[in-house]
Amino acid sequence: MRVFLTIYKYTIMYQNKPKSGGSARSGGFSPRRSTGGSSFSRGGDRGGYRGGSSSRGGSSFGGGQRRRSGGRFQGSHIDTSRFINKAVVTEEVVEFIPKHAFVDFALDPKIKKNIGKKGYVTPTPIQDHAIPHVLEGVDVVGIANTGTGKTAAFLLPLIHKVLENKDEQILIVVPTRELATQIDDEFRAFCSGMGIFSAVCVGGAPIFRQIKTLKFFNNFVIGTPGRIKDLIERRNLDISKFNTVVLDEADRMLDMGFINDMRYFMDKMPKERQTLFFSATMSREIETLIHEFLNEPVRISVKTGDTAKSVEQDVIHVKRGESKLDILVDLLMKPEFDKVIIFGKTKHGVERLAESLLSKGITAESLHGDKRHSHRQSSLNAFKGNKAQVLVATDVAARGIDVSNVSHVINYDIPATYEDYVHRIGRTGRAGKGGKALTFIE
Repeated sequence: MRVFLTIYKYTIMYQNKPKSGGSARSGGFSPRRSTGGSSFSRGGDRGGYRGGSSSRGGSSFGGGQRRRSGGRFQGSHIDTSRFINKAVVTEEVVEFIPKHAFVDFALDPKIKKNIGKKGYVTPTPIQDHAIPHVLEGVDVVGIANTGTGKTAAFLLPLIHKVLENKDEQILIVVPTRELATQIDDEFRAFCSGMGIFSAVCVGGAPIFRQIKTLKFFNNFVIGTPGRIKDLIERRNLDISKFNTVVLDEADRMLDMGFINDMRYFMDKMPKERQTLFFSATMSREIETLIHEFLNEPVRISVKTGDTAKSVEQDVIHVKRGESKLDILVDLLMKPEFDKVIIFGKTKHGVERLAESLLSKGITAESLHGDKRHSHRQSSLNAFKGNKAQVLVATDVAARGIDVSNVSHVINYDIPATYEDYVHRIGRTGRAGKGGKALTFIE
């Protein structure tokens, strides 16, 4: 693995050279048949599946409709070889060496104390490069793989900014309710005991409770685009005095059709402001937004290829006459499948699959756009708390869901785009740990 670090006046790049994947034929799983070679199943298990080498080393969620672009990444037209990426042990290992430790950053001592309580010592690449620039007050574009610590990269310097000026107000905009709640949880941990307050404003939750919260002064408002626009139109949220805005998972918001909502509230913010823009992908549309919303931003890219090298990927071929559900249940009965996220295509399909797994004795929760916000949080908390082995979800869980120690991601239905696939499998192999991703092919 080679590491490239290039610094320009307005651009910082940190990239690992991606490795090529395998072929669809050579690496695929064939359920209930076992040939020579390693597999994920333990020796002696019946119903093993061929795995080759296993080396170790919708709802709009707050407004707007998701759109699907045409092209070669649509559904079953995705080249299935892109779902296969074997872990390869090599002699050449180049580790990222940060320029800073967290104690080196010009952050308030109270923030550093809370960072220490969370056990953080060494920043991730996006944190190492972004935090100094955010502290300087300049606009920043951060392009990074999912699960690389983007949230702390903007929260830590912005909390410091508020400690320097308690009148400072910051707007953080995200595509989903779950991501908003997750950011707020991390915010509360970082600013514990500092007297800094936040309001979470998301669709699918009672708006009048949010209106009540907004009657008090909040340094941070974290929300989804549709609900933020709604609150502005109701005159319950005045962002004309917010001097900082964070657009997190901007590519997802664009994909979900939130562009008009984003333009609406960005137009109502001060022209002289700090804008932080984070995305996992860079496209022509994203570049247009950057030119539209930001002023001479520092660009930071810490992409390490489309998919994390810590996630081993393979496919499960379902032959004619075989039961897809039975194959899935056989997998979930294996001891190594201890914490699994299963992705389905539709809300009704996800709910039916969760019910089917429950009927077969597998503890499962469902997560999709038809569930109320409180029910979605309950399902997610049950999965996080190991009260459920399986979380069956639509792509609402493909981004912004940070659950520790997810052993496997299973694509029960093929994703609509390769980009969705990348974000789905990014739920495992996080925080430096390994994970496995399997995709059913019929």
